Formats: sequence, structure tokens, C-alpha cells
Amino acid sequence: MPRPTATQLAYGSATVFLSTLAMLLLSQTQTGIGVAVIALAGLGLGLLVAMTVPMPGAARAARRAAVRTAAPAPLRAVPAPVEARTAERTG
Repeated sequence: MPRPTATQLAYGSATVFLSTLAMLLLSQTQTGIGVAVIALAGLGLGLLVAMTVPMPGAARAARRAAVRTAAPAPLRAVPAPVEARTAERTG
């Protein structure tokens, strides 16, 4: 498993802190079990956010793989400009 980047750690930590704080303030729970459930939910949400932030190397590798496997564009005949066609008729 690759090591998390600084961006992933920052987003995950901010999500844990802000979501836990918001849930605690909105629920107004005062029991230990309620606080523990909210803390676990905040940790789970932070982990989800941290793992869904794309890693820079993975995005580049996926883009390269997509370019390599893409089919080449079909060749089409391009009509000659109007000037060239009229020159052929007169010449």
C-alpha cells in the first residue's frame, strides 16, 4: 500500500476535525457512548476522504495507460482547397 501524501493527510485530518465537531454540536450528546459513536463516524469519514483524494503519480499513470490503449483516429481524405481545384481545371 502506498504511503499517503501530504494532501491526503491534510484533507483527512481536516475532515475528521470538522465533521466530528459539527456532529457533536448538532447532536448535543452528553453520553460517553454518543461521543464515541460520533468520534468513530468522524474517523471513518476522514479515512474515506483521505483515500478518495487522487494521488499525483496514480493520475499520471492512469492517463498514460489510457493514451497507450487508445485506438488511433481513422484516416480521412481531406478535400483540396478551392484554389487548387480551379487551377487544375484551367491548367
